[in-house]
Amino acid sequence: MRAGIDQQVRGMVAGAAPPAAMIEGMAKIGFDITHVYGLTEVYGPASVAVKRESWAHESLTEQTRLNGRQGVRYVLQEGMTVMDPETMAECPADGVSMGEIMFKGNIVMKGYLKNPKATQEAFAGGWFHTGDLAVMEPDRYVKIKDRSKDIIISGGENISSLEVEDALYRHPSVLACAVVAKPDPKWGESPLAFVELKSGATVSQADLMAHCKTLLASYKVPKEIRFEEIPKTSTGKIQKFQLRERAKNTS
Repeated sequence: MRAGIDQQVRGMVAGAAPPAAMIEGMAKIGFDITHVYGLTEVYGPASVAVKRESWAHESLTEQTRLNGRQGVRYVLQEGMTVMDPETMAECPADGVSMGEIMFKGNIVMKGYLKNPKATQEAFAGGWFHTGDLAVMEPDRYVKIKDRSKDIIISGGENISSLEVEDALYRHPSVLACAVVAKPDPKWGESPLAFVELKSGATVSQADLMAHCKTLLASYKVPKEIRFEEIPKTSTGKIQKFQLRERAKNTS
């Protein structure tokens, strides 16, 4: 049911970094969405994009950007930060320097059952390594850029699959999309997009590429777009590992 003018539905989103277009679209129809983030190993939701009063004075687009971040630690977590996983040095809070999200606290798991090797790797340096690549912004809110296994390295440049997906979701014909790395003889890897269109919508690969060029640097624009069904779990989560296999098998 659509929220009325004087009504507001509050909800939480978790499980994956939400597309900005989704948060903005929900806001327009009266849904107040709060983004939370975490993993089973850190007791489910372990951080939240706590909304500040000053954000209400920003444009809807800016509110969407602020609300779409993974946020700050829950009170019960001792620490949440972004670090270089090799040096274990904290990344500067500049919104640009990419590192790995790490947690510390007494509600972080003790370790993986009967798997000391995996436990040792997960807690290298005394922090739990999430495997999520992110930046820390000047207000120390964290923003995920990608899973470490999903980052696309093209010609030496890191491309966030989530950033490319955000751009695609802003096209009115796109219902669902996912971007993965495709082997490329020249660049090593290049972005390959899988897209499902809304019922009755028609759009070409060239149209979507032109749309992406208005929002992304040229090297981030997908080199290929495939219109086909995207594999999902029973809860609707996109199974990127299957798409990575498709990309490898048809390169």
